[in-house]
Order: sequence, then structure tokens, then C-alpha cells
Amino acid sequence: MDHSFFLAKFWGWYLIIFFLILSFNPKRIKQIFNDLNDEKFLILSALIAIIIGLLNILFHNIWEPNFKAIITSIGWLSLFIGLALFVFPKQTVSWLKFINVKLVQVIYTLLFLVGIFLLNEVYNIIYM
Repeated sequence: MDHSFFLAKFWGWYLIIFFLILSFNPKRIKQIFNDLNDEKFLILSALIAIIIGLLNILFHNIWEPNFKAIITSIGWLSLFIGLALFVFPKQTVSWLKFINVKLVQVIYTLLFLVGIFLLNEVYNIIYM
């Protein structure tokens, strides 16, 4: 299986599942931000984000004007957020909280739409 299709399936399902969890249990996002105040959770989250982002980039750093660029962007975003959490923890957490409060509905809608788009690219649910 091509790396692009595997990662499209992974990120597509991940984004849909994450969207559903946050939709049915919105308290979970508040809990995540509260947990980011704990240094151990913050460091672990940063390391996981760095590892996932770096693996995604190493296996898939393709900037073609299609779904492959979205997969690569997710990897770079994960890497940058992980590095920012690790290097500038307080500023990054406050920035993430600000963005989440101001753009919560836009972010969750984008999670859902990007997940659907990636899964559609793999499974051809809707022919275009």
C-alpha cells in the first residue's frame, strides 16, 4: 500500500474519531487543557507530537497540489506544535487556549471536513 493512502486513512479516521469524541464529550477538550498545566503531561504530549510529526514528515514529505499536501501539512503542524510545547510551554499553551476559545467551532468543523476529504480520497465514497 502506498504511504499516502495509508496516512490518508490514518489521519482521516483519526480526525473523524477525534471530532466525534469532542462532539459527544466537549468536557474532554477542557480536561486536555487543564492537563497541559501538569509538566509531565505537557512533556509527554510534546514528545508524542514531535515523534508523530517527524515520522509523518520522514515518510511523507510530498507537496503535490492534492490530498498529499494535507497529509504533509498535518505532519509539519504536529512537529511545530510539539516543538513549541517543548521549548515555549507556557506561551504555546496560552496561544492554543486562545485559538480554541475563539475558533472552537471552526476548528472542529475543519477536523471533520478534512477527515471526510481524506477518507473520500482513499475509499472514493463520492466520485468527483
